[in-house]
Amino acid sequence: MSDAKQSLHSGTGALDRIAIRRNFGKASASYDESAVLQARVREQLIERLDWIAFEPDTVLDLGCGTGHAARALAARWPQARVIAVDFAPGMLREAARHDESARVERLCADALKLPLPDASVDLLYSNLMLPWCDDLDAAFAEIARVLRPRGLLTFTTLGPDTLIELHEAWHEADDYTHVIPFTDMHDIGDGLVRAGLVEPVLDVVRYTLTYPDVHSLMRDLKAIGARNATTGRPRGLTGRQTMRTVEQIYERHRHEGKLPASYEVVFGQAWGAVERPDAERDGEYAVPIGAIGRRGQDPG
Repeated sequence: MSDAKQSLHSGTGALDRIAIRRNFGKASASYDESAVLQARVREQLIERLDWIAFEPDTVLDLGCGTGHAARALAARWPQARVIAVDFAPGMLREAARHDESARVERLCADALKLPLPDASVDLLYSNLMLPWCDDLDAAFAEIARVLRPRGLLTFTTLGPDTLIELHEAWHEADDYTHVIPFTDMHDIGDGLVRAGLVEPVLDVVRYTLTYPDVHSLMRDLKAIGARNATTGRPRGLTGRQTMRTVEQIYERHRHEGKLPASYEVVFGQAWGAVERPDAERDGEYAVPIGAIGRRGQDPG
């Protein structure tokens, strides 16, 4: 995370996608034990589907991790085809190990280049995967491509106040990047519109996890694969003096004997658009009046 607001096309905070795949693959066995926030957010994102009268035929869990959400979505809609996609083969192997019913299809693929046909998905669910895409415009464009007209995108991502304490400590300690860049909610909404998705709705929920010391936080991040994958990361071991500086700076945040780790979680949804047949390519989209209030059903 840099001091300046990040655009949807990151610059100095660009991500190393090979490192991302490697980190999450290595963390697949330890992920569930340490992914406390991810599990909490996953449950809340799935609960929000209760608000929508929607019967999808094809469901895509993009960035499925160890497969908990995909299995829950398959249980919710037993007649639907559920596809779990992840960039890291290790995560998919772990997901397969837990899928006793074998109801969920698994696909190893990059979110920016999905091997799926256009307009083939009714519901695209994604929990905390988007922070690992440093080109959100490309990610949203690919989501819009595979989403059917009036299909639903529901997702979470992370805003700029995420891990702000850790970022500040490292920022004072050295000149490298240690925390990946996160995008502001309003820029995320603009990106959804640019991709041609309609009626975007976003809100922010703030969470705080607490730790006895900064090393415990770093161990948790490593255990879920959320290691430093920026191209500006240090390539060698961190010196003891630098680490002591990070610890001393982070100590400023200690409250009631614990160190906080802040997370700004952005919840969002948007719908696949129906382009007017007579419209020019001007970025304008329309939703038929007959579809309003009964998405997921064929127009009568």
